[in-house]
Amino acid sequence: MQRFSECFARTAIGRRAVQAYRGIAQFCNLDTEQSFDGWSRSRFRLIGNSVVAQSVLPRPKLNEMIGVNVGFGLAIAFGVAISAKISGGHINPAVSLMFLSFRQLAPVRFILYTLVQTAGAFVGSALSYALYHEAINQFDGGVRTVVGPKGTAGIFASYPANHLGLFNGLIDQIIATAVFCFLIAHITDKRNSYPTWLQPQLIGLSFVAVGAAFGYNCGYPCNPARDFGPRLFTFIIGYGGDVFSYKSWFWVPIVGPFIGALIGAWLYQFCIGFHTPQDAEEKYVVLTGNQELKPLTGKE
Repeated sequence: MQRFSECFARTAIGRRAVQAYRGIAQFCNLDTEQSFDGWSRSRFRLIGNSVVAQSVLPRPKLNEMIGVNVGFGLAIAFGVAISAKISGGHINPAVSLMFLSFRQLAPVRFILYTLVQTAGAFVGSALSYALYHEAINQFDGGVRTVVGPKGTAGIFASYPANHLGLFNGLIDQIIATAVFCFLIAHITDKRNSYPTWLQPQLIGLSFVAVGAAFGYNCGYPCNPARDFGPRLFTFIIGYGGDVFSYKSWFWVPIVGPFIGALIGAWLYQFCIGFHTPQDAEEKYVVLTGNQELKPLTGKE
């Protein structure tokens, strides 16, 4: 059988078959990275939407704001941990843009990552809707509304609080995402020597902190895919055009996070990154008494 395969590979048809196979394999390898990031995004969105659903639908609430923050943080931590070795664990186009600006991600891959992350958020929202469909019907009587006493669109995408205008909302998203990406840039900088197994947990905790600090205005989306994919899903299943027209809000959680990601990432580089020693082996210990903090060189 092996000899037959070798003979077939030498023929014209065999050579073309081998070339086609290699091309498909190469394409699938590229696609696997993006698909893994997208599926991680769908799992994150499934958990995130479900956490919010348990805050909105039951009376009394099963989740308060702190529960929502912790749930989202854990979802991000596990999503990053699962996909980190395959796709880098971005699960966020704003984070992908940050690494693109660092020249650690090719433009084509950034576009593909953004598309599959958005698709993953769409799928995650569909799964969450399937899980809580009957509970939503009981809550709103089968009449889908975006906001108000019976509004349930906020389970899936972000909407501004009554007091929030567009400009303030844009500033909110820029600052919140800048803080988040500043922390990610610090955690993932190899010069800071964070263990790879610890990085997903720290990124998840960073998002818990962002939610605790910036959740009041609009629910801290900080992620274009996390907002647009579910928003598109709610438009399709019957919430109507209000999901895009309400207060002309829909573009804010798309544009704001992209701007904030670049600001936060490069603020880290200019304030800390460019001043951090390049030697990754250099380590520091804190000594007691009147002794000084000094590098360990192995010669002490």
